[in-house]
Amino acid sequence: MAKIRLCVEHPLGQGQTVPLERDQAHYLFGVMRQGEGTMVALFNGRDGEWQAEVTQAGKRGGELVCRSQSRPQSHPPDLWLLFAPIKKARTDFIVEKAAEMGAAKIQPVQTEFTNAERIRRDRLQAHAVEAAEQCGATHVAEVEDLVKLDRLLADWPEDRQLMVCDEAFADASYGTPDGAPRPLSDAPRGAWAVLIGPEGGFSPAERRRLHSQPFVWPVQLGPRILRADTAAVAALTLWQATLGDW
Repeated sequence: MAKIRLCVEHPLGQGQTVPLERDQAHYLFGVMRQGEGTMVALFNGRDGEWQAEVTQAGKRGGELVCRSQSRPQSHPPDLWLLFAPIKKARTDFIVEKAAEMGAAKIQPVQTEFTNAERIRRDRLQAHAVEAAEQCGATHVAEVEDLVKLDRLLADWPEDRQLMVCDEAFADASYGTPDGAPRPLSDAPRGAWAVLIGPEGGFSPAERRRLHSQPFVWPVQLGPRILRADTAAVAALTLWQATLGDW
């Protein structure tokens, strides 16, 4: 079985020829020192994983031929991760871990207290692809452009539940939040999203709006206030263990 995995856009199937992009050729032939005859695992998010043989190797490109399917296509739960961008390295961490943990879509959101107002969607998407290559997934999480939280809630699909991780539940000085935590064990299965707030927390207005929505499930992540990147991993773990495919 091939030890190197690559995500490609090209269709995959028995005998299918797959051209490599320049960056992929550089990685495979320049960095990893592979050559013709090498077997590489390929996936595209649609056709499962295929064992492919390198038939042409060059500095600026290459070509592989699919020999056999090694894994059928699997699909993640219908789960989105919504989070407010933070510092670059920690935002990269959130995207990578969300991709590894089975999020189907990653949606950066701008809240009133969001520190970062811009993101590089292409760079974050590349991190999601790399995470999928390394963790053995046959799908890749889709990273969306940054959108304001108010706009996102205004266009929210009626059939999707939203798990809101509110740090107010862990802050004894806050008093009683507008909404009380709801146990996920009582929640329906199906389409879901997880929302992680910014480092400064949700504003009072955002909190009131969130807790007033019928599709919102406020959830407590323990008695301690977590950093945003830690909260994302904790929340995805909780959801996957309760309602996901774990």
